[in-house]
Amino acid sequence: MANEEKLRKILEVHPLVKEKTKRVEFSPLTKPDIVAPGTADIVLTFRNVHNWLGNDSAQPAFHSFFKALKPGGILGVSEHRSVKKTDPKSGYMTEDQVINLAKKAGFKLVAKSEINANPKDTANHPEGVWTLPPSLRLGEKDKAKYEAIGESDRMTLKFIRP
Repeated sequence: MANEEKLRKILEVHPLVKEKTKRVEFSPLTKPDIVAPGTADIVLTFRNVHNWLGNDSAQPAFHSFFKALKPGGILGVSEHRSVKKTDPKSGYMTEDQVINLAKKAGFKLVAKSEINANPKDTANHPEGVWTLPPSLRLGEKDKAKYEAIGESDRMTLKFIRP
């Protein structure tokens, strides 16, 4: 099931959330304006920062989030985590990399959560994060090994727009 379909189904069972949710198309370089400046309460991004880092649009993305949020607004970031700096093509980033991008845009880090942590993930796989489920880019090769690891270790960070 595509991500769009998953989101639609989640919102259908939570009508109060659905009526307050606005999904927008976003591209840091070509569609940077998410909403009118200073009007968003919350901006969430899930496993996107490594993609933006790979095409030099990570900092513009964080600036767009800052511009969109009201003072006191929240930015939530979930991203594949490595303890050491890796190639952006691996899909992994360090917490410091993400935190520095956010701080440079003007955000203040207010919380971290381990809700998406996976200590079994070493962040060192032949096809990067896509080696693991659900992608399993290596197909049947070492499939049981990667299924035993599970999905990637992910940081979950909460920032505030002062």
